[in-house]
Amino acid sequence: MFVAISTRSLSDLPFEEALAQITDLGFDRVDLWVDDQGTLLKTAEIAADPDGFAARFRDRTRLLPTAITLAHDVPPDVFSRLVTAAKNLKITQITLPASEIGTPFNAEIERLQELARRASADGVRLAIRNATGALTADPHTAVELCQAVSGLGLALDPTYVLQDEAPERSMDLMIPHAIHVLLRDSTADSVQVQVGLGEVEYGRLVSQLSRHNYNRALSIELFPDLMGGVDRQLELRKMRMLLESLL
Repeated sequence: MFVAISTRSLSDLPFEEALAQITDLGFDRVDLWVDDQGTLLKTAEIAADPDGFAARFRDRTRLLPTAITLAHDVPPDVFSRLVTAAKNLKITQITLPASEIGTPFNAEIERLQELARRASADGVRLAIRNATGALTADPHTAVELCQAVSGLGLALDPTYVLQDEAPERSMDLMIPHAIHVLLRDSTADSVQVQVGLGEVEYGRLVSQLSRHNYNRALSIELFPDLMGGVDRQLELRKMRMLLESLL
């Protein structure tokens, strides 16, 4: 396992400034947040020229990209271009959100099968993240999707597991399918709180992941709009040091 940071944590900044701050904060691995409604990085910037994007990224920074995380679904042809960029950057995993609650289960399987097929052709794994309002809000449904789609994994976000009636049982169910982990301190009632004031049991989480031979990123993903005047750089440093102390 290793610690990374999602550029979503700094998504209110220009992309190059975010990368520079991430380096200054002592990180060496980065998870690229892509959101067409945001100002940081959009799908068109990557999909228009996947090779060029990869080359420009390597020229901009020495940070090692570990994953691409999408804020929203994209058409299959655009997804294929993102996979090409991932391959060029030696990224082996792309995360996207599951469809919203109410989507027919079989339709979601078909959608994910097509995307997973395109990803695996270039050696990239597809992950879906658990989140409120999505099919994956139910841990059993999240696991069933992973079992139904060859090569599909779970981007585990403990924040939303805390909202379950039996969070420990839900975590036990989901961890074997995790191929990416997204972290911030949270409680059952608050999606984001200051580091040290939350209910996420990081030591237990790392131990559970280790038992399942998880060897991928623990990606810090803070929500800038929920910082509430708290010193973001301090929070990111505290979170990095906390996670590194457990590895």
